[in-house]
Amino acid sequence: MKKTFGMISLGCDKNRVDGERLLGEIVRHGCPITDDIAEAEVLIVNTCAFLNAAREESIAAILEGNSYRKGRLEKIVVTGCLPQKYIEELFPALTEADVFLGVKDASELFPALERSYREGRVNAVGKGTNALSERYVSTMPHLKYLKIADGCFNHCTYCLIPKIRGKYVSYPMEELVAEAKSLGETDELVLVAQDTTRYGEDLGENKFVALIKALSALDNIAHIRLLYCYPEVVTDELICEVKQNPKVIKYLDIPLQHSEDRILKLMGRKSRKEEIRALLKTLRREIPEIALRTTFIAGFPSETEEEHAALLAFLEEAQFENCGFFAYSREEDTPAYKLPGQIPAAVKKKRVKALYRKQAEISSEKLANYVGETIEVVCDGVDYEESCFVGRAYFQAYEIDGCVRFTATYAEQGKRYHVRIDDAKEYDLFGHAVPESSK
Repeated sequence: MKKTFGMISLGCDKNRVDGERLLGEIVRHGCPITDDIAEAEVLIVNTCAFLNAAREESIAAILEGNSYRKGRLEKIVVTGCLPQKYIEELFPALTEADVFLGVKDASELFPALERSYREGRVNAVGKGTNALSERYVSTMPHLKYLKIADGCFNHCTYCLIPKIRGKYVSYPMEELVAEAKSLGETDELVLVAQDTTRYGEDLGENKFVALIKALSALDNIAHIRLLYCYPEVVTDELICEVKQNPKVIKYLDIPLQHSEDRILKLMGRKSRKEEIRALLKTLRREIPEIALRTTFIAGFPSETEEEHAALLAFLEEAQFENCGFFAYSREEDTPAYKLPGQIPAAVKKKRVKALYRKQAEISSEKLANYVGETIEVVCDGVDYEESCFVGRAYFQAYEIDGCVRFTATYAEQGKRYHVRIDDAKEYDLFGHAVPESSK
C-alpha cells in the first residue's frame, strides 16, 4: 500500500513524539509524507483530550479534514488521547473517521489501514505495543524531544491523564540512550514525560539523574533541557546535576499549579507553600543563573478572592522567569468535577488575566536587565514579516516561552550566536548579532 500521508498533530510535545512514531511507520513502509493536506490520500489526526477545549479542537480538525474527501483523500485515521479515552462514544458517532488508534498503537497503523480498505471502519485502539518504534522527527533539525516515560501516578484531582494514558511507565534506559543517539546531531534535547522526575520509580528506584548522565555522555547531544519536573522530586541530587553538568541547560520547568495549601490539597498536589518556597530558595542559591518556569491554575473550585490575591503575591515573591496560566476546566471523570464551589467562567477568565498582567510586569523587569548585554542565542529560523532572525536564550524553551529577535548579516538555523540586546518587551528580546571578539 503506497499511499501519500498527511498529519495534523495537536496537543503537547509528548503527543508530538507519539505522532513522530506514526510518521516513522510511514517512512518504514516507503510511503511519502506531505505537508499539504490536499495532496494526502491518508490523513492522520493526532488528537488531544486533556481538556474540553482540546477535545473540541480535535473534533473540529477531523471534520475539517473530512472536507478533503472531495479531492484525493481516501482515509482518515484518528489517533491519540481522544480515541484512547472515548472510543466507545466516538466509534459509532464519528463516522467521518475510518480508523481509530490509541496512544500506543503506532505498530497497528498499516494493519488497521489495510483492514479498513478491505472491510470499512476499524477500531484498533489498544491493539499495539508500547515499544519505542523508530521516529520521523518533525521539529527543527537542531531541537528534538525525548519522551522518557508515559502515563502518570500523581492523580491530581483535576487531571484526566491517568485515565487516558494509565499508570506511569518508564522506558528502558538503554532504549532511550539508543534513541537519543539515533536522532543525530542535536543542539538541544528536551526531556519530557507527564512527570520526568519520577523516571525509574515504577521499576523500584528513581533513575532520573542516572538517565541525564547517560544522555550527557553522547557526543551527538550538545545540550539537555528538563521539562515537567515535579517540585517534590527535585532532589538535592538533581539540583547538583543541573549545577555541575555543563550539558544541562540551567533551566527547570516545575509545574506548581497553585501557591495556597488549601487549594493544593484539594488539587491532590503533594507539595505545600513552605516546601515550594524552600525549594525555590535552594535553587536560586545553588544555581544563581537558573531560569525557572511554572504553570498555575486559576479558578479551581472554591478558590476565594483572598487565595487568588495570595497567588498574585506569590508571583511577585517568587520572580519566575516564565509562567503559564490556565483557567480551571471542569472535566467529567475527575474528582474535582464533583467539588462544591465551582467558579463562574467569567471570574476564572478575569483571574487568569490578572495573573498574566502580574507576570508580564515581572518578565518585563527581568528582560530589561539584558538591554546592553551580550547573550548567547541559538537561531531557530527567520521571521520574514519582521525581517529578522528568531532564536532563544537558555532561559527560553521552544514554543512555550518568549524569544530573541535579532538582525545579522547571516545566521544559520541551529547555530549559536552572540547577540547584543537593544530592547526588551514583556516576553521577547531584540538585538543584533556581534562577532565573538566583541562580546
